[in-house]
Amino acid sequence: MAAPSSNPVPSAPPSYEEAVGINMNYPHPYPVPGPGQKPDGKGMNPPPHMGQPPPANNPITVQTVYVQQPVLFYDRPVQMCCPSCNQMIVTRLSYDSGALTWLSCGGLCLLGCVAGCCLIPFCIDALKDVDHTCPKCNALVGSYKRL
Repeated sequence: MAAPSSNPVPSAPPSYEEAVGINMNYPHPYPVPGPGQKPDGKGMNPPPHMGQPPPANNPITVQTVYVQQPVLFYDRPVQMCCPSCNQMIVTRLSYDSGALTWLSCGGLCLLGCVAGCCLIPFCIDALKDVDHTCPKCNALVGSYKRL
């Protein structure tokens, strides 16, 4: 048999305050209502910060800013707001000979198509650069270069 120990066996586990080591007599940093009291809000607000001016009753001016996403121009019409006339439009397309058109013509010449067949790229819109214009004010709003 084991010898009886000198420490008595506790009848209940220690309370939270005893286990954690909180001193119940230490003052709390914020006022805590006692038992049976309702918090009324008096004295519960922290003191105002020093150095800040008191709130003024000046009217606040609000400015609305509209940010337009960058428009990517390809070989299809684009719906957008014209930067020149500020109207909602669908762009009008016009085709101009660009670098891809001339390179295609030169490539056909090197292949032996010199009897006029080398001019076929100038008739194909899919090889030309595209300019986007406003149908209302005729301003150039963007362009798409094939090369």
